[in-house]
Amino acid sequence: MATPAEKRARFRELHARGCFVIPNPWDVGSARMLQALGFQALASTSSGYAWSTGRLDNEVPLDDMLAHLATLSAATDLPLNADFENGYADAPQDVAANVRRALDAGVAGLSIEDMSHDPGRPLYETALAVERVRSARAAIDAEGTGAVLVARAEGLLIGQMDLPQTLDRLVLLAEAGADCLYAPGLWTAEDVAAAVKAVAPRPLNVLMWTKGLSVAELADLGVRRISVGGALARAAWAGFLGAAREIAAEGRFDKLADAATGAELKALLKP
Repeated sequence: MATPAEKRARFRELHARGCFVIPNPWDVGSARMLQALGFQALASTSSGYAWSTGRLDNEVPLDDMLAHLATLSAATDLPLNADFENGYADAPQDVAANVRRALDAGVAGLSIEDMSHDPGRPLYETALAVERVRSARAAIDAEGTGAVLVARAEGLLIGQMDLPQTLDRLVLLAEAGADCLYAPGLWTAEDVAAAVKAVAPRPLNVLMWTKGLSVAELADLGVRRISVGGALARAAWAGFLGAAREIAAEGRFDKLADAATGAELKALLKP
């Protein structure tokens, strides 16, 4: 099994050139299957993990999430990026303290959102958003781990910022020390290209959760990293719910014929 230091070094190399897909498992089984399929790195999904425990996104306490991250980090040889939500704190010094705990869990990188979860003011003010990333950067540097810091600007996704405002925030977050920038809600080639240009030379992560641009198209636009968030978990739940609803409502089992075979799962999970 690769050490945390080896995983972090490999993770940084992945961000240096080219384009890679970083899918989002929600448990040990899905993580190991993704490794078997040949992916080079993984990212946790706060929503996918929450659903697997019967909770909603943003309802998982910090201690539970840290335990989950430690489990996922140890499950494969691949670097793991933590979906660390808003750092589980508002104040920059508290974000830094929680980042240190995430590093102790063995993650190779982590993302910090600028979303406050305050219904009245869902995004942090710019100065505070920047300072939170700066504090996370200082915590990582103090540990000397080489972990990758990803800064997320959520305004476009939740309808609180337009594209120019979002790009302006990404630039400020990059200047605060983020290694990789991430703005969920970039859908068109034009918007993606504008974001790549705005944060260059730092890498841009693009979220894909439905039909749209392909890996090849995103790579041609200069995207370095592509994640899918909770979409793989939702796809798995869609299969589960479709089959369960057919049984409950129709008393039929036809959809079970589309299930993965035990032999296929065994082949993916065997050491």
